[in-house]
Amino acid sequence: METSERYDRGMAALMALAPDKARAVQEALGGVAPDLGRFVVEFGYGDIFTRPGLSPELRQTATIAALTALGNAAPQLAFHVEAGLAAGLSAEAIVEIVYVATVFAGFPAGINAIGVCREVFAAKGITVTPPDAYAGQPANRRDRGLAALSVTSREAGKKVLASMGDMAPDFGGWLLDFSYGDVISRGVLSPGAKEIAMIAAATARGTMGPQLAVHVRAGLAVGLSREQIVETVMQMAAYAGFPAAINGMLVVRDVFAATGS
Repeated sequence: METSERYDRGMAALMALAPDKARAVQEALGGVAPDLGRFVVEFGYGDIFTRPGLSPELRQTATIAALTALGNAAPQLAFHVEAGLAAGLSAEAIVEIVYVATVFAGFPAGINAIGVCREVFAAKGITVTPPDAYAGQPANRRDRGLAALSVTSREAGKKVLASMGDMAPDFGGWLLDFSYGDVISRGVLSPGAKEIAMIAAATARGTMGPQLAVHVRAGLAVGLSREQIVETVMQMAAYAGFPAAINGMLVVRDVFAATGS
């Protein structure tokens, strides 16, 4: 096949991440849809992955979170777990990304994703060492949740809790205690990496505009740049499709306008 500069650039990036699998994807598609294989390399890697706005590590953080949240792409998730390791993510960090995405996609998606991670880690002889995720934090999960929320979006969180008060107050409590106290408060990923994962997961799901807006604001609050947030949402075009990415970008635009970012 005659290649283009985009293809060569994309294949070089792909080979750096998963040399054993890069050619296999092309060969698997070649007999039926060779152009799809070309699109994957040219667009997914030549156009998107090689852009400078996010590090390879953060791009894999976003991709693993999105594929976990989608819940229907186990082979691709396995590929990107391996690619995440190659990009510099630890096995423990990859597990944490799945935990974060589970908040958005539910336990079945999270459990399935952990099953994929287990297979990749076993094949590579990697042992996961459970971290002390709450070191230096309050023992009470409500206190941890409040502390985590205060860093990024205390007022937004208070509004959600108040909105549930007259109908499902326990649900609001779960949001605070589980989502923030059990998961988001964990200290393994940096605050920025957690927000990248949440922005990617919410964008990929395609139905979470209000929640995406909360985490775009939170991303700005923890120091993510406009460029990093925009790049995360743009990347979702390759994994969740253009409609999801366009809708996500409209949310981002509104948040930037409202915050003067």
